[in-house]
Amino acid sequence: MNNYALEINNLSKEFSDFKLDNVSFRLEKGMVMGLVGENGAGKTTIIRLILNAIEKNGGNIKIFGMDNDAEEIACKERIGYVADEDYLIVTSNIKNYAKAFAHIYKNWDQPLFEKYAKMWNLPPKKKFSEYSKGMKTKAMLALTLAHHPELLILDEPTAGLDPIARIEVLDILREIVGDGEKSVLFSTHITGDLDKIADCVTVLNGGKITESTEIDKIEEKYAVISGPLSVLSSANKEKCVGIRKGSQNFEALIERKYLGSFEGVSVRTPNIENLLTFTIWGHRDEVVELGGENS
Repeated sequence: MNNYALEINNLSKEFSDFKLDNVSFRLEKGMVMGLVGENGAGKTTIIRLILNAIEKNGGNIKIFGMDNDAEEIACKERIGYVADEDYLIVTSNIKNYAKAFAHIYKNWDQPLFEKYAKMWNLPPKKKFSEYSKGMKTKAMLALTLAHHPELLILDEPTAGLDPIARIEVLDILREIVGDGEKSVLFSTHITGDLDKIADCVTVLNGGKITESTEIDKIEEKYAVISGPLSVLSSANKEKCVGIRKGSQNFEALIERKYLGSFEGVSVRTPNIENLLTFTIWGHRDEVVELGGENS
C-alpha cells in the first residue's frame, strides 16, 4: 500500500536564468508540508511541474502512486490548487465558475460549495472585480474544496493579504486540515503561516533542497547559538549551517551534535524561520546588527 500523497524524485527544470536541481521529497498522506524559500527559490516551479503546467527536464512525480504524466487526468481529479495570483476572470462571478467546475470535476459537490460561499460571505453574482484580494482567495478555496481534493496545493495563499484577511484565511486553512484527511503542500515565504499547521517542512535555496524534515525533528536536530565572535574558529565555523556576525557577537544555526565545539555560548531552540534564514545566509562575512549589541 502506498502511504504517500506526493513523491518527487530527482526533479529538474532548467530556464535561462534558473535551474531546479535534482529535487526529491515525499509527502505522506494526511500530512501538511511547508515548502519554504525566498522568492525565486523554485517553489512555484515545483508546483507548476506537479500540475503539468510546464515540462520537466528530468525526474518523475507521483500523485497517490500514479505518474503525473501517464495518468494526468486521474491525478488532477485528486488535486486542489489555490494560487497567489488568482485565475479568476474579473468580469465573471463565482456562480458562473461553479457551473464550469461542475462540468470539469466528477466529484463536484454543489451543496458543499454553497455552504462555503455562504459561510465566507461570497456574493454569488458580484463580479470578481468587486471582490477584495481576501475574498478572491476565499472564492478559490470554495471552488477548490467543493470537488473534494485529496491533495491540496497552496501557492502563497496569504501573500499580499491585509492582516485581517490573512488571519481569516489561516483560520480557514487550520479548520480544513484539522481532521487530517487532506494532504497539503503549502508553499510560502512567510514561515509564520506554517505555525500550528505544518507537520513537516522542505527548505529550498537556489533551486536545491537544503533540508526536508518533520517539524519536531528541527528542534531535535538543530540549535541556534549566540556568543562573542572570539568563540568562532576556522574549525568550528565549518560546523555551522549558517552564521550571522555582528560587530562583537554572532548567531549561528548548528546541528546539536556539534554543541561541544562551542564554549561560552547561549543556546535556544530553532523554528522554521531560523532554518530558512540561516540556510540562505550561509557563511557570509557581512556584519549585521544583532539584537542586544548596542544596548
